[in-house]
Amino acid sequence: MRISDVARHAGVSPSTVSYVLSGKRSISETTRRRVRESIDALGYRPHAGARSLASRRSNVIALVIPLREDVHVPVAMRFAVSVVTAARAHDHDVLLLTQGEGPDGLRRVAGSAMVDGVIVMDVESDDARVPVLRTLDLPSVLIGVPEDTEGLTCVDLDFAAAGAACVHHLADLGHTDLAFVGQPPSVYERRTGFAERTVAGFERAAAERGVHATMRPCSPDTARDVAGDLLRERPGLTGLIVHNEPSLGPLLDAFAEHGRPEPSVVAIGPVPPGVPPPTSVDLPAEEVGARAVGLLMDKIEGTGTPGVTLLEPRLTVRESNTHRA
Repeated sequence: MRISDVARHAGVSPSTVSYVLSGKRSISETTRRRVRESIDALGYRPHAGARSLASRRSNVIALVIPLREDVHVPVAMRFAVSVVTAARAHDHDVLLLTQGEGPDGLRRVAGSAMVDGVIVMDVESDDARVPVLRTLDLPSVLIGVPEDTEGLTCVDLDFAAAGAACVHHLADLGHTDLAFVGQPPSVYERRTGFAERTVAGFERAAAERGVHATMRPCSPDTARDVAGDLLRERPGLTGLIVHNEPSLGPLLDAFAEHGRPEPSVVAIGPVPPGVPPPTSVDLPAEEVGARAVGLLMDKIEGTGTPGVTLLEPRLTVRESNTHRA
């Protein structure tokens, strides 16, 4: 079907249909409505290439999500799928960039005119990409929060509040000796924002509640050693907060093998298959992705304003692994 078919059906010229689609000329509301009704009635969809030429847009956004060795891919893909789904609702496709797209990568993407905007993930507290994003003539949104948010648009779970909520929940149950088992060491070494903020919230809440608290980085291959060290160094340990999905199962197995009563467990993030679901704070990947795309579309349209959006954590209490001290 061609634009001339729509014009014939609406009783207008093909150029009028083109102007309605592109928004480049002022068209009366009556004519605009008639053309839109004809488009809907005929099921006409403009060719993507012609549409992008008319609007000077590509109808593509980029999602920068580096899949490093210490990134848990299933969780990262939840965010990617949510961005793709939300983008399609805005008639945009997604260019997925999974390599370590640092400052040079962002400049390359911006200079190519391939995308209308970019969403950046795996944000570090002192992220080298942030100064570049401020200089590029390319709308951007960060899923994550660096230390300096001046002029940026960011959205994320409030990880500090999530860490604190876990402490308060265990303290309310009478636990006074807690351990936080977190991300792999490299995540903290490169100062990944969500990981730092979670630990900060945990430590602040522990100090506020006056509980004995310690933090240990962890990866699945070191989970047994971490559990052994905690049991040896902290004989009074009764509460465990785990911010590391793939290490949760090995950690619980290691505690069971030592013959000690299982600690009361609270997890931050999705629970892997085969593990009895503990009390947990889930990652609202679908909501974060949709918010990020919506904020980016506002910036592409020229209506967005900088700011930080933090989603309140939701603690789901389950009895399987959580008990009173």
